[in-house]
Amino acid sequence: MRIVFIGTVDFSYRALEALIEHNFDVVGVITKRKSDFNADFCDLTPLTDKYHIPVFFRKKDNEEELIAFLKEKKPDVIYCFGWSHILPSEILSIPKYGVVGFHPTELPNNRGRHPLIWAIFLGLKRTASTFFIMDEGADTGDIISQEIVAIEETDTAETLYKKVGEIAIKQIIDFSKEFELKGENIERRKQNIAEGNAWRKRGKVDGQIDFRMSSEAIYNLVRALTHPYVGAHIKLDGEKEVKIWKVIKKSCTFVNYEPGKVLEVENNKILVKTYDGAIQIIEHEFLELPKKGQYL
Repeated sequence: MRIVFIGTVDFSYRALEALIEHNFDVVGVITKRKSDFNADFCDLTPLTDKYHIPVFFRKKDNEEELIAFLKEKKPDVIYCFGWSHILPSEILSIPKYGVVGFHPTELPNNRGRHPLIWAIFLGLKRTASTFFIMDEGADTGDIISQEIVAIEETDTAETLYKKVGEIAIKQIIDFSKEFELKGENIERRKQNIAEGNAWRKRGKVDGQIDFRMSSEAIYNLVRALTHPYVGAHIKLDGEKEVKIWKVIKKSCTFVNYEPGKVLEVENNKILVKTYDGAIQIIEHEFLELPKKGQYL
């Protein structure tokens, strides 16, 4: 089975490496030389160079050349894992078995943008690792593999990313073997799109901490946006941004204090009143620590 692989993030690297190690025939790779869009961007060329796999670097103006590269490789299937561009119908129609996409949610629920971030921020207890045959919609194609992934209260963006990735690698190997046996007759499950929902694109304001939020909401926001993502932030004096990487929830007896009031500053840790309690800021990028009694 001839596979063309498309991807440009850390998970893409691990998936490609696993396919190679299991002796699947990867006949070409499409990736980028760099990406400012993907916080978890990863260079795939160490693998393509080591195993002498032809590689094509996608740019804004070379889609015709990309399509020509794909047609020349005559793939039976295309794997597209970790790619922030919608593939045109011409590409979807090239491989015999279709283009396999990946989405780390329990499709048809939670289609769309920033799935791991939204899942943690919303306090969900589970997500999933889902692979599907791509169509012209966004995360709407027939599902070929789906495994539930538990989200613990202690999970961060980084730990959940790794957890989903480990499960996904096993799925990739399993359904690749199934493709070799069954080809286009691989078992599929249609999605009922009417039963699902789609998450919107997050903006910068979605990462801003407002201490009028509950302690739980702030805790979830910070762990959702920590490494490898951009980090949550607060604004000092309405302008200067300060990144916040780790917080813990604290009880607070000062129920008559307003949200945002600094209750204590000790050993580089800052205790701040929230709507319903307090948050202790553990890891941050304050150049100058706030003082007790100050408002954030």
